[in-house]
Amino acid sequence: MRVDLIIFDCDGVIADSEILSAEVLIDQLAGLGIALTLDDVRRDFLGRSFPTVAAHIRDRLARVLPEDFEARYRARLLDRFATDLAPTLGIVELLAALDRPVCVATSSSPPRVARTLEVLGLSTRFGPHVFTASQVAQGKPAPDLFLFAAAQMGAEPSHALVIEDSAPGLAAARAAGMRVLHYAGGAHLAGQPAPEGHDSFADWRDFPALLARIEGVPG
Repeated sequence: MRVDLIIFDCDGVIADSEILSAEVLIDQLAGLGIALTLDDVRRDFLGRSFPTVAAHIRDRLARVLPEDFEARYRARLLDRFATDLAPTLGIVELLAALDRPVCVATSSSPPRVARTLEVLGLSTRFGPHVFTASQVAQGKPAPDLFLFAAAQMGAEPSHALVIEDSAPGLAAARAAGMRVLHYAGGAHLAGQPAPEGHDSFADWRDFPALLARIEGVPG
């Protein structure tokens, strides 16, 4: 398979941010008397957009979040990003070395992903090639976002490689007809089993060999 485009999820793949997101969400919900654990967040919310999270809380927990909850949550999260956000280990070096088109496709809001890339010093690396669930009808696990990203980048889905950390993201990539690798190097996945049926790696230093294997290049 020839890889013409590499599509990166952002949170948990480029940015080691999912653990921060989970901590802030758990804390903000606790203020409303809604008790969730990290395992709850990892199982039900990882890789999903905020509207999907709010709908889950409404449908499964029978609680409607206050109208200003999302704004307060996002403001608190960006505060944490300013002090605690870090890239996943080795991603900055990998992105500097890659010699083919790359883009970001994320469930995060445009302001959040823009701030994330700014804090990490990666805004210019991706430039305008950052796509969010707000641009498509259905977010992950539907394939819409990845198909949109590939179309914007001028790549055929069958020649795109997706890097994802979440079950919805993995499902979305498969549904889009793209090859996908599971990245397990984020702090939020420490000690978690790799998903069945997917090639998984936790160290960006292993990525070039995985890419070569996908493209059928002899080692």
